[in-house]
Amino acid sequence: MKKCDLTIVGSGAGLMLVEPALQAGLSVAFVEKSKFGGTCLTRGCIPSKMLVYPADLIREAQRSGRVGVHLDALGIDWNKIASRMWAQIAHSDRISEGLSGVDGLDVYRGTGAFTGPHTFRVTSERLEEHVEFESDRFILAPGGRTLVPSIEGLEQTGYVTSESFFGEKFPAAPWRKLVIVGAGAVGAEFAHIFSAFGSKVTLVERLPMILPTEDEEISIAVQKEFEHNGIEVLTHHQLVFAGRDEKGKYVLVENSNDPSRTRIDTDEIFIASGLRPNSDWLGIENANIETDERGWIKTDEYLKTNQDHIWAIGDINGIYPFRHKANYEAGILIGNLFGADDPKPVRYHSVPWTIFTCPQVAHVGMTEKQALERGIRVFVGRNRFSDIAAGSAMGISENDSDNGFVKIVIDEQGKLIGAHVVGHQAALLVQPFVYLMNTGYMCDSEGESDRTRLERPEIRPIRRICRQLGTIMPVMNSMVIHPSLNELTAWALSNLHAHDSE
Repeated sequence: MKKCDLTIVGSGAGLMLVEPALQAGLSVAFVEKSKFGGTCLTRGCIPSKMLVYPADLIREAQRSGRVGVHLDALGIDWNKIASRMWAQIAHSDRISEGLSGVDGLDVYRGTGAFTGPHTFRVTSERLEEHVEFESDRFILAPGGRTLVPSIEGLEQTGYVTSESFFGEKFPAAPWRKLVIVGAGAVGAEFAHIFSAFGSKVTLVERLPMILPTEDEEISIAVQKEFEHNGIEVLTHHQLVFAGRDEKGKYVLVENSNDPSRTRIDTDEIFIASGLRPNSDWLGIENANIETDERGWIKTDEYLKTNQDHIWAIGDINGIYPFRHKANYEAGILIGNLFGADDPKPVRYHSVPWTIFTCPQVAHVGMTEKQALERGIRVFVGRNRFSDIAAGSAMGISENDSDNGFVKIVIDEQGKLIGAHVVGHQAALLVQPFVYLMNTGYMCDSEGESDRTRLERPEIRPIRRICRQLGTIMPVMNSMVIHPSLNELTAWALSNLHAHDSE
């Protein structure tokens, strides 16, 4: 049986570990079930933004008259929009080509599963064959997939998930009528996309509010704008039946406050009701890997599982399903396995995210409600777009449904514990607060000027950890929302070069 030093499962964030492992002189097995690049590149945040941006332009054009610009002749070239999206997904093929023929690297295409604590089998469904090998260590990054609820008639009727949408079920034209099940990030983004493209969208959410991870005020603001844009929002509702008749597809939804059922005719049913882990494909019972009750792999602060030779990163560990979080974990693991002598723990106190719907929503830290539930005395600051000159220049008035706001939450010591934005360019507006939440350390050097402190040799080590002294470390240690324009500036700092004077 062939043996390698390290096996990496999953080509999303897992891809980041291949080169450092090879540079460390390790023999590497790299396993991918589907397209290279993971969820974000092939069926998630990147291709979806190729649809979100045109939808954003449509909404902007529809409101342009309030600033004196009339863009009445709107047209949608769905084929061009689709071709730009597929071109992004095609980067997967270039990744595959770049991995071929690399010394020390064996690439396996298929479903991988443990057959023992140190043995792994990859089965290719296309070729109906398998290969088994032994590995000293494993890094698991296989991600997750859409959690499809058990609904009577759903399988027979047919439905779409984000996986099949960016694949065999991509529509030839925008659907006329669309039912979306689940009003989290994925459901909200697709509701924006297809409502802007002219679809009649019905959003079904079993909870009392849409975007349940967000501050309640922000959820209310987004629902108000959804309804302004013609999206029918049904909270307290759940899908109980799906079927077909002479009119086509239809669903029955039930109100939790009233057992009566309502029929909704639709061209398609989009399931966006959450994630489930891909751990059930891994044969984890054969390696005695511990999971929680939902199947997410448990990891410690160093991303290690209960097995000393196995680590897990990204969606599979059930901690924030965002690519920038997975990238952060990959960076930590690279340093711990191939770099510094002292391992560095992961810190999730300032994980940011953005929901690219309309209006855009961005979030870092605790909501007001979460802070109060923890017994923290909080102070809250708010400001609306209509209250600033830039908002007025954009034509936003006090009573407009897209009059977004920022909500800042601090504690009694003035420490920033949460920042939330709803409205135009929310991702850009929240990112500076992510950096602030990563400042971390305080300096006990009162009475001395910065210049004096920095000139003292003994202060130089302190400068490396004291972020108050104006270094770039808060930025370098922060997660940067992906995909957003914040990456333009933040990633510039990852490409620093010395410029010596002549």
